This record gives sequence, C-alpha cells and structure tokens, in this order.
Amino acid sequence: MLCTFHKTYQYLFDKAQILNGFPALLFRLILAPVMIVAGYSKLNLASDQYSFPNNLLADQNVVDWFGNEQWGLGLPFPDLLAFLAGWSEFLGGWLLFIGLFTRLVSIPLLFTMFVAATTVHWDNGWFSVAPSNPQTSSALAFSWLGIPAAEASLDNSVEVAERLDKIKSLIEIHGYPDYLYEKGSVVILNNGIEFAAIYFAMLLSLIFSGGGRYVSVDYWLKRAVKNKCLEK
Repeated sequence: MLCTFHKTYQYLFDKAQILNGFPALLFRLILAPVMIVAGYSKLNLASDQYSFPNNLLADQNVVDWFGNEQWGLGLPFPDLLAFLAGWSEFLGGWLLFIGLFTRLVSIPLLFTMFVAATTVHWDNGWFSVAPSNPQTSSALAFSWLGIPAAEASLDNSVEVAERLDKIKSLIEIHGYPDYLYEKGSVVILNNGIEFAAIYFAMLLSLIFSGGGRYVSVDYWLKRAVKNKCLEK
C-alpha cells in the first residue's frame, strides 16, 4: 500500500514538473513593477510627472537622503550609490519582467533590499502596517514560544487599536467618513522590514531557480545555445 502511494505520488509529481516555471514567473511579475517604480523614483524626473527620467543621474533629493547623517541614511558616496541603486532597480525590474539574465540581475536587487531592510526599516521592527488586533497578528505564534519581541509586538497592537479608534471617532465627528473610507479603512504605517524581507526571499529564490522553464527569455536563450552547441 505504501509503495503504491509512493509510486502514484512520484508519478503525479513528475508530471507536474511541466508547470515548475510558473512560481518563478509569479515572483517576477510581483517583483518587476516594484523594482521599476522604486528605481524610477530615485532618478531625475522630467517635467511631465509620469514621463521617463530626463537624464542618467539620480534625483538630488535622493542623493541628499542617501548621504545626510541627521535625517537620511548617512551612507558614503551618496551620488554613486543613488545612481547604482536607481538604475539597478529600474533596469533590473524590466529584465525581471521578461526573464532575461534573471539570476545575475537578482544579485544587485538582493543587495538593495538588504540595504533597505537594514538601514531604512530595521528600527521599525517587522510589520509594514501595524496590526491592530493581537489575536490575528502573526506575532501571536512567536509569543507562544516565549519570544519577548513578540510579546512587545502584541502589546503594541493593543495601543495601535486604541489610536485607530480615536482616529476613526474624530473622522466620524469632524471628517467626511464616506469619502475618507471609500478607498479603504485607515491604518497606522509601521514601515518595518516586512516587504523588504519578502522581496529579499523572492529574489534569493530566483537566483537558484532562474526565470522559469518556458516562461522566461533565459530559458529559450539557453535552449537555443544548447541546440547550437549540439550541432557542432
């Protein structure tokens, strides 16, 4: 019985391998627009708000933010780093979108996510949006293991809920609730490492998996080169 189950499982799993490129495709389609717009925002913009950057340099405000020690990141060589970050994300995002040089381009993007997580978001903890219900917060699972940071996160969720209730009561009394809630409820932005860490994990996966079978330019280029080499 066990052997039959194993053989059936293995047969179905082997047949399903024809679809193994689609997880990489989904990762690429999630990451690509994020990286493209992140790079776009770091580059000088033309007079038209939504047009292509008007030169090859980073936006001066971004350069100042990279280099300023008081209100920015305090990084050395801010001009160079802003330039590299902007174009790595902008061009890298487009390459991810079509699946060209996926493994190579994921490396600098991986680095930018690491820098973002450790310099911009690290002090804000994990969550990008602060949970307002400790009973549904993912920190609850870690609190069961007795991790102090998780307990602190749950306490923070209680305080977040109190602040959200006050915000909503003020809106009900003095604001325009129908208008303000039309696009969604209000939240408290925590700006933690959550998204940067998730993007880091996705990029790390792409380094090992590549762009995906059948669904990337990389696959077809590799196939063409392999066929060419076999002809010789």
